[in-house]
Amino acid sequence: MTHTPMVQLEGVHKLFGDLHVLQGVHLSIRSGEVCVILGPSGSGKSTLLRCLNQLEEISAGRVYVEGELLGYREDEQGRLHELPDTVIARQRARIGMVFQRFNLFPHKTALENIMEAPVHVAGIDKTAAKKQALELLQRVGLLDRAHHYPSELSGGQQQRVAIARALAMNPDIMLFDEPTSALDPELVGEVLQVMKDLAASGMTMIVVTHEIAFAREVADTVVFMDEGKIIEIGPPADVINNPKALRTQEFFSKVL
Repeated sequence: MTHTPMVQLEGVHKLFGDLHVLQGVHLSIRSGEVCVILGPSGSGKSTLLRCLNQLEEISAGRVYVEGELLGYREDEQGRLHELPDTVIARQRARIGMVFQRFNLFPHKTALENIMEAPVHVAGIDKTAAKKQALELLQRVGLLDRAHHYPSELSGGQQQRVAIARALAMNPDIMLFDEPTSALDPELVGEVLQVMKDLAASGMTMIVVTHEIAFAREVADTVVFMDEGKIIEIGPPADVINNPKALRTQEFFSKVL
C-alpha cells in the first residue's frame, strides 16, 4: 500500500539572477514527520521553505503537497500553466509558516492577531474565531496574555503567538524558518517546547534551525544542505552523530 507523501520536491531549482540557490533538490516527507534542515548560512534552507509556501516561485522542478502540484496545473502534454491567485491562496492556507521575525500586527492584541486570518481570509465568524484563538493561546501557554499587544510581550511570547496564529488556519503542514534565532538564549526553550508539543501531536513539520539538540531529540529526519544541494539525509543518529559525507563531517565538527 503506497501512501502519497505529505510533501514532495522533485528536482527543484531556484535562481536569483545568476545566483543558483537551490540546485535540483529532491525531498519526500511523510504525514506526521518532523524534518529538520541543518546547514551553514547561505545553503538554501530558508529559500527551500519559501518555495514550499509559494513566497518564491521555483525556477524549475515540481513541488507537491498531498499529491497536489503547487502553483501550476499540468496539461495532457505535460506543459505547466500558472494557477490563478485564488487557487494559490487556497494552497498556501494549508501551509502554516513561522518566521525568524514574529511579524505580528503591532496595533492588534495577541488574541486579535490570531483571529485575523480565520475571520478575514477563511470567513469564520468572530465568535468561533475568538473561541479557537483562546484555545490556541492556552495551547502555547499564553491565555493570560490574550489582551496584551506585541510590545508588551517578550520575544519568546511573541513567537509563541506567531505559532498560534499559524495554527489558527488549521494547516496540514507547519514550516519554521529559524524560529528561535532572533530570541535571547533564555527565551529559546519556551518556543522549542511549544514546537515539541506540536510534533508530539502528529503535526507534519519542516524546521530550519541551528538548534542541534532539538534536531537530535525531535526530528524523524535530518537534512544537511550546503550550496543549494542536499548533501546528506537520514535519522538524526546517522546524520548528526555519524555523518558519511565529508562536508557534513566538517560542519558538525565545528558546531558540536
